[in-house]
Amino acid sequence: MKLVRTLDSNDPSFRGGAITIGNFDGVHRGHARIIEQLVALARKVGGPAVVFTFDPHPVRLLRPDAVPPPLTWTDRKADLLAELGVDIMVVYPTDEALLSLEPHVFFDQIVRQQLQARAMVEGPNFYFGRARAGNITLLGELCQASDVRLEIVSPLTLKGEYVSSSRVRKLIADGDVAMANTLLTCPYRIRGMVTHGAGRGAKLGFPTANVDAIDTLLPAKGVYACRAKCVAGKWPAAVNIGPNPTFGEDALKVEVHLIDFQGSLYGQPLEVDFLQRLRDIRSFGSVEQLKSQLARDVAASRNP
Repeated sequence: MKLVRTLDSNDPSFRGGAITIGNFDGVHRGHARIIEQLVALARKVGGPAVVFTFDPHPVRLLRPDAVPPPLTWTDRKADLLAELGVDIMVVYPTDEALLSLEPHVFFDQIVRQQLQARAMVEGPNFYFGRARAGNITLLGELCQASDVRLEIVSPLTLKGEYVSSSRVRKLIADGDVAMANTLLTCPYRIRGMVTHGAGRGAKLGFPTANVDAIDTLLPAKGVYACRAKCVAGKWPAAVNIGPNPTFGEDALKVEVHLIDFQGSLYGQPLEVDFLQRLRDIRSFGSVEQLKSQLARDVAASRNP
């Protein structure tokens, strides 16, 4: 997988293949269906399978008060798409000039001139160009006139509902990470930096890494069975998202207990895959009751 941030005229790697345009936030199973067709079509036309995305998300410029919390960061998205067979991910800088392009101009400048696409793959609800004025019908007309092959992939449904980033986002916000993972191609992951906390977990026998600077959607408050990835490797983990009401604390924190891990993580990056929600946050009548519950949380997280 090659990550491209500028369509340099001297770089031929992203030209002459099959492309799909979209945000692909989360890289869910609906996206995977599109990518499967994209890769197959790229092989037919003899060029790369190219995913064209935007940075920042266009909504951030058009309606900054309505920006949805992201499900993936750029490098994570690239890794997930690479696993599906994508050759190139273009992360195109979004600005007012790009968003002001009329649909036919966007098609001519981006799709035909810069990407020199031979084929496209999109869903039926695809929109492009200024004010989202271009739809799949117009795209079909432009592709036909330019001898660009177009394949339209029908949306994927699961349990009677479309698989979409917004559906995944709601499930995670509600804490239903297990159901969200059935829609995603890989377990939901967050990342952050380990910072100093109160050190209370270590005193209880369950040392935790306090994770800050998280730049994606945080699951609902609760205790989760997870898998953590740090510089030293991967570990099963029990994760607490929320306050510590037993000790009269109401600040929201993300505390990760890496099961059987020995060592310091301060100042290091930490990534966490969420596998299952175990319980709500609640106050305990004594420290011993809390320690007993933490032991049960760890046991449930060791092999979720």
